[in-house]
Amino acid sequence: MDAPERKDTTMRWMVVIGTVLAAAPAASGQVPLPMERPTATITLTLPQVLEEARGHSPTYRSALNDEGTAQWGVRNAFGALIPSLSLSSGLGYTGSGASTFGGSTFNQSSPAISSSYGVSLSWQFDGAILAQTGQQRANLRAVREDIVRAGVDLRTEITNQYLTALQTAAETDVARQQVRRNSAFLELAQARQQVGQATILEVRQAEVLKGQSEVALLRAAQAENEAKLNLFRLMGSRPAGPVQTIALVDPFTVTEPTWELSELLELALEENPSIRSLRAREAAAGAGVLASKSAYLPSLSFNAGWQGFTQEFTNRDVLLGGSLGSAIGSAANCRFQNELIMGLPAGQLPNQPNGGLVADCNAAAGLDVTGAGLSAERQAAILNGNSVFPFNFRSQPFSARLTVSLPIFNGFSRELRVSQSRAQEEDARELLRGSELQVRNDVEARWLALQTAWHSIAVQSANQTAAREQLNLAQERYRLGVGNALEVTDAQNAVQRAEGDYVIAIYSYHRAIAALEAAAGRTLR
Repeated sequence: MDAPERKDTTMRWMVVIGTVLAAAPAASGQVPLPMERPTATITLTLPQVLEEARGHSPTYRSALNDEGTAQWGVRNAFGALIPSLSLSSGLGYTGSGASTFGGSTFNQSSPAISSSYGVSLSWQFDGAILAQTGQQRANLRAVREDIVRAGVDLRTEITNQYLTALQTAAETDVARQQVRRNSAFLELAQARQQVGQATILEVRQAEVLKGQSEVALLRAAQAENEAKLNLFRLMGSRPAGPVQTIALVDPFTVTEPTWELSELLELALEENPSIRSLRAREAAAGAGVLASKSAYLPSLSFNAGWQGFTQEFTNRDVLLGGSLGSAIGSAANCRFQNELIMGLPAGQLPNQPNGGLVADCNAAAGLDVTGAGLSAERQAAILNGNSVFPFNFRSQPFSARLTVSLPIFNGFSRELRVSQSRAQEEDARELLRGSELQVRNDVEARWLALQTAWHSIAVQSANQTAAREQLNLAQERYRLGVGNALEVTDAQNAVQRAEGDYVIAIYSYHRAIAALEAAAGRTLR
């Protein structure tokens, strides 16, 4: 392609670029650029965010719920050592008629209502019950360590997201600064083009750079808002106002790390909640072995009880009729006895008042003077004796039983349980050893990552300073007409990359500390 053709091609591309950029301001004007940070109406520090998260984070609160169940497990284990007491009561109704029981037939002439009560006391003791207390207490310790681990995980997650929100805010400031630089470069290119020291191509190039930086600014602002929203999601709450007006103000200072690796390793093995939880579960598994072995020991059981009942016939006529028949029979027997006594010789009379004679057999049997019916007193006594439902109980004799049981052979089920318990104890021990190795590895790796992040800050700081000096030199050369627009463009891109890399280095350092704290199981600053 010769020079005229290249010139025509260049002019066509300039026309195309000019047409596109001429339409760009109208389109970009629909979305206002966040050139100035909105005034903060709400400020949040990291301690405030962590406090809110501990009260509302769904994940952390679900871990807290496990402690109540574990506490009741301990109470239940100790409660098994205390005798159990139960109360019972009941009401019943039996109709009249014949019933057969044990081959015998029983007739009940009147329907009856009944009530009963029972008090039972029972107690059982064996080795499994005793070992259960140790298991449940170890399980409670493990659950509490799991809650501590959930708190450490929450703190790490919240801290990382807080740092992400701060980083995106810093990156938004970098993008905002780049828009200002590109706007100044565009103004300079336009001024030079008006005096004939620059071409329209340089102006269009400056416009393209400004448009690209504006898009980058919009995306950075969106990333910042999303990071804040994610922070509130992890906290388990909603923002109290527009997310753009919420400012994170916790100052994360950069200081040279002085923690010794040996001290961190020792601290992690003592404080890491994962290790502490596995140690508690290993203790629980050991208690399980003792519980399995206790099956070889005898067991004791004790039971005692008190009972009472009432039964009241509902048909008064049947009740009084049966009593009347008995009374008539008793009166007839009384008269028969009188006749026998009166027929005895005088020397054989009983040495009793009236010679053993009953003066009034009807009265003695509870009959009235006619002997055809029950006396009023007898009827009242019968009805009063029948009126016992529901609370005039007739107590039964107290009963108690003590049982000693010694298992002899049960098909090797005890041996199987002991073997399974020992395997669980070994598994818990190996899990603990594996966790200790993992924690040591994590602490050392994250300590090394922290050293790398610390040195990276110095390198990126030097790069940022050099890039800014390069940009100042390129801008000055372009202003004097010695340099060209390409030098300025490259220098501005270099500054943007250097500033962005410096922001990344700063927050990589803070994330490295957060990761080291997570491995150690406690805060370090």
